[in-house]
Amino acid sequence: MNERNLGDVILDLKGISLSFGAMRVLNNISFDVRQGEIRSIIGPNGAGKSSMLNVINGVYHPQEGEITFRGKVRKEMKVHEAAGFGIARTFQNIALFKGMSTLDNIMTGRNLKMKSSMLAQAIYWGKAQKEEIQHRKKVEEIIDFLEIQAIRKTPVGRLPYGMQKRVELGRALAAEPEILLLDEPMAGMNVEEKEDMSRFVLDINDEFGTTIVLIEHDMGVVMDISDRVVVLDYGRQLADGTPDVVRSNQDVIDAYLGVSH
Repeated sequence: MNERNLGDVILDLKGISLSFGAMRVLNNISFDVRQGEIRSIIGPNGAGKSSMLNVINGVYHPQEGEITFRGKVRKEMKVHEAAGFGIARTFQNIALFKGMSTLDNIMTGRNLKMKSSMLAQAIYWGKAQKEEIQHRKKVEEIIDFLEIQAIRKTPVGRLPYGMQKRVELGRALAAEPEILLLDEPMAGMNVEEKEDMSRFVLDINDEFGTTIVLIEHDMGVVMDISDRVVVLDYGRQLADGTPDVVRSNQDVIDAYLGVSH
């Protein structure tokens, strides 16, 4: 990916350390995320990548370090705060409602946007009715964008794995996030599915202006679509920079990419 002029820093992580009992999962990790970039986190299994995303969206609270979001320092981010601030997330293991349709799953991503009371929504009356129509319109736009019109009424449990991943991406997009955290969105996909998902990630970034923080094992994908890459290795930070800088870093080659790669 060609180097682009990136926006201001919107998320800054400094000295993040996270332990579970005697096990140190993250050790003094520091990096930032700029407005409008695709920021990748790479590293071998057990490097702490998913734990880092869990720190960003408030699932885990680090024992040391601080998070600065839009200039405001937070010792820890709470899950509901992260969602309210516009941070959405997909997961390594798909977390969809398998008995619900594609459309209904994506609609659940609109929950934070709904202003009507639960009672009004339940009886589908007045403002709640108008609001649901607006939300459904947004969801239909996402369905069109992700090219999943043919499965809009299909229960997601019946869909192949790659399509379920796309539906989960749609649900995250339904929240209209400012920062989208993607945890291995291409894991388990074939070459064609990976190409489709890469295209959607680039289009989300380009057309919606969404900032993306991405965990991915496929180095070809990472180097092609990322603006900057941070490399973790068993809780330590090995490197941080553009794909070209990271690709040529000897520590990264030795620890992760491997000389034979």
